Amino acid sequence: MSLTAGMPKDLPEYAQVFMTYLDVEKRASAATLRSYAKDLSQFEEFLETHNGSLAEPGSITSDQVRGFLARLHGQRLAKSTLSRKLSSLRSFFKYMVKHRFIDNDPMVGIRNPKQEIRHPRSLNVDQAVNLMDAQVGEEPADKRDLALAEMLYGSGLRVSEAISLDLFDVDTSSGVVRVSGKGNKERLSPLSDTSCRAVNDYLAVRSELGPSLEEQALFVGNRGGRLNRRQVNRILARMAETAGLHEGVHPHMLRHSFASHMLQSGADMRSVQELLGHEHLSTTQRYTHLNLQQIMNVYDKAHPLAGNQSPDSSKDEEDK
Repeated sequence: MSLTAGMPKDLPEYAQVFMTYLDVEKRASAATLRSYAKDLSQFEEFLETHNGSLAEPGSITSDQVRGFLARLHGQRLAKSTLSRKLSSLRSFFKYMVKHRFIDNDPMVGIRNPKQEIRHPRSLNVDQAVNLMDAQVGEEPADKRDLALAEMLYGSGLRVSEAISLDLFDVDTSSGVVRVSGKGNKERLSPLSDTSCRAVNDYLAVRSELGPSLEEQALFVGNRGGRLNRRQVNRILARMAETAGLHEGVHPHMLRHSFASHMLQSGADMRSVQELLGHEHLSTTQRYTHLNLQQIMNVYDKAHPLAGNQSPDSSKDEEDK
């Protein structure tokens, strides 16, 4: 995202300077830049009716920030969304203080709302296998879709990572893929044998989708251009329907499934953290909560002392 394409033109100068810093120095992704720009624009819109402006950041008070938070809360936004918007403001004012544009940070003392505990949804192993087995077509698009799904599940890639892959990023002979993750951090991820076969089968017919000689994208659409998120979502929805899954399958669910199944199979937490490209181990630890819940569900259904049996069956057990 360039500063001349996509950034709201109504952002005051100080906000524009901050966005330039994110773009040029921090090398933030286009999605991150859009989020920051949107959050700052919403705050500026609020300030216009509350005697303030990002054009004068030194005059903004903590009460104005709290008022903004109260308005957002009144719109029934998710707590995670509120936290993200507060994070955008925190980063902005921290930058203002660091570069001495302002003396006092109005975000001091303002805490994020307490988050709901949300565990990632995933497929079980049988569902994941059924999803892949259902894609058996011989058309070039069918082979592309299978290769894409195998890579999302087999290597645990984010959808943004998968669609940004170029041809030279994948080495099926060595069984590795070079991934550009969040913050443009590169990592090498292993490719499963089934992923390698699926990718090779797809590469053999990729040209039939009509990419130009200059197009380096690994995964291309039916018109030859790089796949986008919406197309990937439609591909997985179609595959899920064919497989008889009604779980609302989406790309990140395959990533969740990869992590969950790795941990269930005995992989250590640090290894899964590296494979997923998580910066913090706490992010990876969400999957241990998921696996614990699955274990508890199995226990509740199967163990004779779990308390889920009918009174009659309990009586029978006592009688034995």
